Amino acid sequence: MAGRVGHPRKRPDALLGDKGHDSNPNRQELRKRRILPVISRRGEPDIIGLGKLRYVVEQTFAQLHQFKRLAVRWERRLDLHNAFVSLACALICWRRLNNPPS
Repeated sequence: MAGRVGHPRKRPDALLGDKGHDSNPNRQELRKRRILPVISRRGEPDIIGLGKLRYVVEQTFAQLHQFKRLAVRWERRLDLHNAFVSLACALICWRRLNNPPS
């Protein structure tokens, strides 16, 4: 069965952020765009479970930054940069499939 009819969705349902992104203008802009802000407020306890989700994102960036060309962006053209990101993702997946963690 084919996907849903129409343009593919480009707007996320929610945005995860840490306390450094906590500001009313940021929250208002996200809500204006119909994006749910999931951001811990300064001076209050962290949102439970947010650390687990952020860990996945941080690990992904750490793996991508193993490739120096991505850690320091040399490419000016966006299409070339996107190609290198895709290649890095493919290499990470290939390595993971051939050398599963013990």
